[in-house]
Amino acid sequence: MDLTVLSFGASSLGAEFRNIDLEEAFRSVRVAIDLGMNFIDTSPFYGRGMSEMLLGRVLPDIPRDSYYLGTKLGRYAGQHFDFSARRVEESVDISLERMKADYLDIVLCHDLEFVEMSQIVEETIPALRKQVEKGKVRYIGVSGYPMKMFKYVLERADIDVILTYNHYTLQNDMALDLVPICEAKGVGIMNAAPFSARLLTKATQPPWHKATPQVRAVARQAADHCASRGVDIAQLALQFSIANPSFATCVTGSANPDRVAQWVKWAAEPIDAQLLAETLEILKPIHNWFYIEGRPENNDEPIET
Repeated sequence: MDLTVLSFGASSLGAEFRNIDLEEAFRSVRVAIDLGMNFIDTSPFYGRGMSEMLLGRVLPDIPRDSYYLGTKLGRYAGQHFDFSARRVEESVDISLERMKADYLDIVLCHDLEFVEMSQIVEETIPALRKQVEKGKVRYIGVSGYPMKMFKYVLERADIDVILTYNHYTLQNDMALDLVPICEAKGVGIMNAAPFSARLLTKATQPPWHKATPQVRAVARQAADHCASRGVDIAQLALQFSIANPSFATCVTGSANPDRVAQWVKWAAEPIDAQLLAETLEILKPIHNWFYIEGRPENNDEPIET
């Protein structure tokens, strides 16, 4: 698979960040495809099925050979996880039905840091391989937050791809540690969330964001500095996250078609190297800050801020 530098993340179609307008949401998907994004990433967790259902309303009208389609499995609500072999087949079939698709290009185990990791390696991934053999899925992998859990799976399982989020941004480049491991194993890396769930934008963070007061304050300082130079920090964040060729693509999404078009425009413009250096200097006090997600034992030791 040859993915475009930007991919469309459909979590916003599940109203994960705000209430959405359905017609705008449908149009955002079409705009993404029309402007050249060739991969759509979603999950049954996004909107608890809503994202996949809405994609099923718009994708049948778009030629299937013009995009790759990926979804996830294992997480279905805030605290509802099921990575059993039986649920793997059910989840794949339900996702196919919701999105009115004949096959899925990528299926990822979603947020596996919340469960016992050995189950993923011993039960979930082998069950997913069977879906590949049946022709329902082309490539399989894992997605989540902690770096530790990626290393665990990469050492013990045969996967094709990983999706890491919030870990290759202006504020956090810890995903670089995964690059040599993945290259040695022939595993593709997809980067997601260049804005770190709005932390690296002028917008207010969603209520579930775990950024500490200091992290928020430093990020705001960086945003204000960019604004003083006439640049939206979100533009700098996007350009930074797509510039590294070690990542197959950068996944970001919105249910606002104008926002999607703006990202494509930013991606085509040259990055301001001087402003980038200044912004990275401002962000140094919170460089590689991260939070605990899922089970503590599936995480590295956090950095105090």
